[in-house]
Amino acid sequence: MTGLNDLLEQNRGMASGGLLSDRVYRLLRSAILSGEMVPDQRIVESDIAKRLGISQAPVREAVKRLVYESLVTHVPRLGSRVAHISTEQAEQARELRGQLEEFAARSAAQRRAEGYVDQLNAVIDDMRRAARQDDPISFRDSDMTFHRLVCQASGNHLLPRLWEVMEPSLWALRVVSDPFYTGSRDKLVNEHARLLDMLVGGREDDAARAFRLHAIGAARLAQRDE
Repeated sequence: MTGLNDLLEQNRGMASGGLLSDRVYRLLRSAILSGEMVPDQRIVESDIAKRLGISQAPVREAVKRLVYESLVTHVPRLGSRVAHISTEQAEQARELRGQLEEFAARSAAQRRAEGYVDQLNAVIDDMRRAARQDDPISFRDSDMTFHRLVCQASGNHLLPRLWEVMEPSLWALRVVSDPFYTGSRDKLVNEHARLLDMLVGGREDDAARAFRLHAIGAARLAQRDE
């Protein structure tokens, strides 16, 4: 909590530049992704507004966006809290993601990720840079971008839409419930490079299986046992 208080004090009297609600959103999102705000922690809009020296309206709008992304939960009359994902919810999200990514990877491999290889390589470079700079937020952003691009590379116009629906829940899962983000980010970068090689090589079966294992976490568990 001390970290969040310090962060709010540092940003008191936010300078102009873009919508104020956007700036508050980025500030709170960063605090959640970095762990400065923990699961089940209350979000008191009036307190945040006071500490930032702004009105409550932009804070309210920022919290609404975080609720949409499933990073925050809101219960009428009880207020808002940082999301907590149950074990059952986590398993459901992993299983659904596994099925979606298996199909997306097979389709993308059939097309050898044509038109997306340069973008995917660039995202892997971004992940490697974020790992080297110990920047977990940028790392997670790039990770999500990689898998979003694979859905686009599949050539199936419905897959990116399905990913868009599912992604907010994945953010919540990744941030507050996924233990693998405490592991080696370098290994994760190499894993993504290996996944891309399968797509470019047209290895449909290998890619489908590897992406599914990656999505449900089995690949990372296996790495830990090596």
